[in-house]
Amino acid sequence: MGGACPGPAPSRRARLRGGAGRGYWGAPDGTGRYRPVPGSTAGPGALAVRCAPRMAACALLALLALAPAAAGGMLSFASYYGDHMVLQQKPSGAVVWGHGELGAMVTLTLSGASGLVIMEKTAQVKGPSGTWTTVLDPMDRGGPYALTAEQGLENVTLRDIYFGDVWLCSGQSNMAMTVLQVANASQELAAAARYPYVRVFAAAPARSSVELEDLEQIDLPWSIPTAENLGHGNFTYFSAVCWLLGRSLFEALGTPIGLVEVAWGGTPIEAWSSRRVLKACGLPEDMGSTSPHQHLSGPQTPSVLWNAMIHPLLNMTLRGVAWYQGEANTLLNTDQYNCTFPALIADWRWAFHTGSAGQTEPRLPFGFVQLSTYRHGSADDSFARLRWHQTADLGLVPNARMPSTFMAVAMDLGDEHSPYGSVHPRDKQNVAHRLLLGAMAVAYGDKGLVFQGPFPTQAVLEVTRGLLNVTYSQELIWRQRDAQAFEVCCSSQASPCQWLLAPVVAVGSRTVTLALSGCRMLVLGLRYAWAEWPCEYLACPLYNSQGLPAPPFLLDTLPAGNTAEGRELLLLPSSGFPLN
Repeated sequence: MGGACPGPAPSRRARLRGGAGRGYWGAPDGTGRYRPVPGSTAGPGALAVRCAPRMAACALLALLALAPAAAGGMLSFASYYGDHMVLQQKPSGAVVWGHGELGAMVTLTLSGASGLVIMEKTAQVKGPSGTWTTVLDPMDRGGPYALTAEQGLENVTLRDIYFGDVWLCSGQSNMAMTVLQVANASQELAAAARYPYVRVFAAAPARSSVELEDLEQIDLPWSIPTAENLGHGNFTYFSAVCWLLGRSLFEALGTPIGLVEVAWGGTPIEAWSSRRVLKACGLPEDMGSTSPHQHLSGPQTPSVLWNAMIHPLLNMTLRGVAWYQGEANTLLNTDQYNCTFPALIADWRWAFHTGSAGQTEPRLPFGFVQLSTYRHGSADDSFARLRWHQTADLGLVPNARMPSTFMAVAMDLGDEHSPYGSVHPRDKQNVAHRLLLGAMAVAYGDKGLVFQGPFPTQAVLEVTRGLLNVTYSQELIWRQRDAQAFEVCCSSQASPCQWLLAPVVAVGSRTVTLALSGCRMLVLGLRYAWAEWPCEYLACPLYNSQGLPAPPFLLDTLPAGNTAEGRELLLLPSSGFPLN
C-alpha cells in the first residue's frame, strides 16, 4: 500500500535542525513528518499516511485512514502517549490524559500481560477543550502493561507499556545531534538492540505564539530503540546525548527508562522560556521585539518553543531533565544568561510540578552540559562568559541559586575537524558519562560519588617570591604542563584592571603554584580556562583522579589575613570587576 504514495509531502512547518548550512547553528531539512491520528487503537502516530501533493489516489487513501477516527467519535490519548511508552514509576503517580466527548466519563484500565486488571480510574471530559485527566496509582518498575481508555462504546488501547523513570532532554543542536553523528556511531547503533527497555520519543520542531495544550506534530512516536530510529539522520532523531545518558541510567539502575527529546538547533534560551522567565529577567516579552540574529537558524522569538514544545508536556510526570543549550546565547543576551538560565530551571520545575498535579517533584533534578568549544585561537570571550553564567556566576553546581542541578564540563572535548562544524563535537560519550555521574549523585542520592572536578578553595600570596599558591578541593592530576590557563587581574590606582598570564611553576597533590610577574602586591582576581577553546582534547591542565576536568572559574580575591606561608586571599565568585 505504501508504494501508491510516492511522497513524502512537504511538512506543514518547515523543519529547522542544527547542522551545516545557514551559519554554524543549524540548517533546514525538508523531510516530511507524521501527524498522529486520534483514536487509533495502535496508539498515537501508529496510523498515518504521507502523500505527494495533489495525488488523488493517495488523498483518498488518507481520507479512508482518517475515517474510522472521525466516525468513532472523539476519544483519544494525548499525542505523547502510545505503544511502547514508559510511564513514571513510584513514588510518583503517572499522569495520563486525552481528549473525549464533552461531559462524558472515561474509564481507564491498566492490565497486566495476562489480562488481569491492575487498576481502574475514571475521569470526566471537561471543557472548554474537551480533555480528561487522571493520575495512576504509583507503580513498581516493570511491565509490560496495557492501558485502555473507554468512553461509551469507544475504546483505545495502548500496549507494551512499562513503568520506570522518564527523562526530558531539551536544548539546541548539540542535543539534537543523533547517534548517527557521534564518534564510533556504527558501534553505538549496533548496540541499540541490547536495550529494549530504554524507550525513545521525539517531538517535532514546532513554534507557536500562544501556549498549546498538546503537541502539534511528532517526529518519533514511542519506540523500542533500533539503529534506524537512533540514527535516522543528521540533527533529526534520536538525540545522542539523551540516548547515551538513558542507556547509562538503565545500566546503573536496572529500571526501564523513557527518553523524551524536545530540541531545535540554533535556538536561544529566550525561545524556550515562558513569559514569566522573561519578565523576571527584564527581557522583552513582546513577540515582535526581537531582531533576528543572522547566525541563528532556529526560532529566536521569545517563548515560541516554550509555547509549542514544552507547555504541551507539562502534564507528564518526569524524573529529571537534561539540557544542552547556550551556543546561541553567545550571540544573544549573553550576560543575561546568569538570570535566564536559573529562572528557566525554577520555572520549568514549578510548571511541571503544577501540571502533573504535584507528581513531578518540586525540585526536579536538572542536569546540563557546560559549553564545549567553537573557534580555535579566538580572542572572543563570549563562550567563557556563557560557561560562567551557566553556573549563575558561582562556578559549581548545585549551588544556592541552582539547587538540585548537575553539570557536565565539556570544554576539553573540542573537535576542530567535526564534519558538522567545530561547534558540534562528536564525543558525546564523555558528555553522557559526566551527566550520568551528576544524575546518580543529585537525582538518585549516591552520596559517595564524585561527580564534579576540583575547584579552588584557598589562595596564599608569597609576596617576596612573587608566587600564588592555590589550594583545590580534590587531589589534582596535571595533564598539560605548558598550558597557559591561569590569569591574574592586576591593578593600581593609576591604571585599570588588566589580566596577565600566571604560569604554573609547580603542582602538588592539591595545590597549584603560579608565578606572578608584574603583579606581586595587587591580585584582585584569578581566572582559569577563560577562553573560547581553552585546551586540546582531553588535555586541559587540571583533572581529578576520576578523570573529571576542573571547571573554568572567575574569582575575586580579597585580603583575608596572614599565614605562616604568606598573605591569605579570600576567593569569591566574581561580582565587581569587568569580565574582559
